[in-house]
Amino acid sequence: MGHDDPSHGSGHGHRHGDGSAAVDEHRAHAPAQVACYLVTCSDSRAQGDDKSGRELREGLLRAGHSVVGQVIVRDDTDAIRGALHAAELSGARAVLFTGGTGLTRRDQTVDTLRPLLDRELPGFGELFRMLSFEAVGSAAWLSRALAGTHGELLVFLLPGSPDAARLALERLILPELGHAVRELSR
Repeated sequence: MGHDDPSHGSGHGHRHGDGSAAVDEHRAHAPAQVACYLVTCSDSRAQGDDKSGRELREGLLRAGHSVVGQVIVRDDTDAIRGALHAAELSGARAVLFTGGTGLTRRDQTVDTLRPLLDRELPGFGELFRMLSFEAVGSAAWLSRALAGTHGELLVFLLPGSPDAARLALERLILPELGHAVRELSR
């Protein structure tokens, strides 16, 4: 298959220039329900006050997805790695981490997980910061939010703020979750 092949190996035979028709076609073949695993990284949160975890869970369930596991772990390298491994074992196709994406010494999520990603999806962090800028102004650049893949898992690293988690979920994750899982499976 040559580089000039319009299908880019997708098997669909469409050109990316076809715009929304191509996107609609991809979404039509995407799973409507994705198994998700939620991880809150925090030294101070407990089940009762995990507002970001609750926002993510409720948003995913409302959209028809399932939550196959949800944990709160310390903002600690071993605990964060352990949560990623638990997500793999759970059968989840996406794992959403919230917390630990800031600049403090205790914010370990990005530093722990970035080296474990097979592929980083830079557009996610770029778009998240753009959307955050519209909401909170220049403080948006302080976020290290990102997404990538780890084996058969989509991995999202989101700030610990409930508003930021909701923004990422509603504007970026939910519209493409099924499509991204389908693409990762191909």
